[in-house]
Amino acid sequence: MPDPEGRSTDTPSNSPSNAALTRQQSTAAVAVAPPPMPSDVAAIEERTAWYQTRARAANTRRAYRADWDHFAAWCATYQATPVPAHPGLVARYLAAFAGALKTSTLQRRLAAINDVHRALGLEFDRRAPELRDTWRGIRRTHGVAAVGKAPAVTQEIRAMIAALDLTQPRGLRDRALLLVGFAGCFRRAELVALDVDHVVEHRDGLLLQLPRSKTDQEGHGAEKGIPYGQFPDTCPVRALSDWRAVAGIRDGALFRSVTRHCKVGTRLSDRGVALIVKRSVLEAKAVAIANGDRVLADQLDPARYAGHSLRAGFITSAAAANVSTHDIMRQSLHKREETLRKYIRHGTVFEQNAATRVGL
Repeated sequence: MPDPEGRSTDTPSNSPSNAALTRQQSTAAVAVAPPPMPSDVAAIEERTAWYQTRARAANTRRAYRADWDHFAAWCATYQATPVPAHPGLVARYLAAFAGALKTSTLQRRLAAINDVHRALGLEFDRRAPELRDTWRGIRRTHGVAAVGKAPAVTQEIRAMIAALDLTQPRGLRDRALLLVGFAGCFRRAELVALDVDHVVEHRDGLLLQLPRSKTDQEGHGAEKGIPYGQFPDTCPVRALSDWRAVAGIRDGALFRSVTRHCKVGTRLSDRGVALIVKRSVLEAKAVAIANGDRVLADQLDPARYAGHSLRAGFITSAAAANVSTHDIMRQSLHKREETLRKYIRHGTVFEQNAATRVGL
């Protein structure tokens, strides 16, 4: 099993079911560069197949492969044929796991099944009455609301930073990652993709260049400003500078793994960000308990936090501070205001609450 703080991989399993995924989910999906310029028909086919695999993000490809493996294994248990799959069979598969799995997970499984059929040029009728009605019943019974991770708001970020051991490289790395991730409203994949070449110093802080993001899959690029903080201990600019100095980072990845012997390694994986957030929350919780702050300690449950908590926490904190939606979107790079609204509603649930003005 790879080091959670190491570079994530995108290697598909060798199970028979993966062979059925054809060009869209073949081993070409793991290549970091396209095949050489074609010189014959076979080379042209290989290069075409490679670009087809890049139509989806690596995380989506991994998820779809895992989803298909699960469906194919379930079919094997009941000696059913996964390809082509009868809509009634898929309906029974979804019903078998409804309630045990999140509705969003089942929806992705259904999308993966459809994707495999499409890649193979096979018909799959998602609107067949038996499948359609089963799926509607699952959604009505179990709901479709996503259960997101708790936002790490400013107070909690401060508590997490205060609990770090800043005499060690890992503590300096974690402080920089938490503060840059929070102040930059980064998705965890964007955070670990940052290189030294993406950082431009500015008199007011740092300009970070994003070559690609979830909402910019075609690589148009974007820029985020990270201003100096009001307080030295929680200043993201100073924190990043301190981490780079102790780690000797002059090029390549900004955020890297650190061994127990304080050796700086390779680029962090996005899963590594989630583990760092959870560990920092746990350490902050221990400090809060030691200080007798039961309210803060009760808030800091590591199970409720993950990598996305930094991004959600920034948006929530900014909304609570009455920052305009436009300014929040400039930092979050959201394309649609309605997507941002769920965070803003959370951040202003009490500040802009009509129930506080009705005389109770």
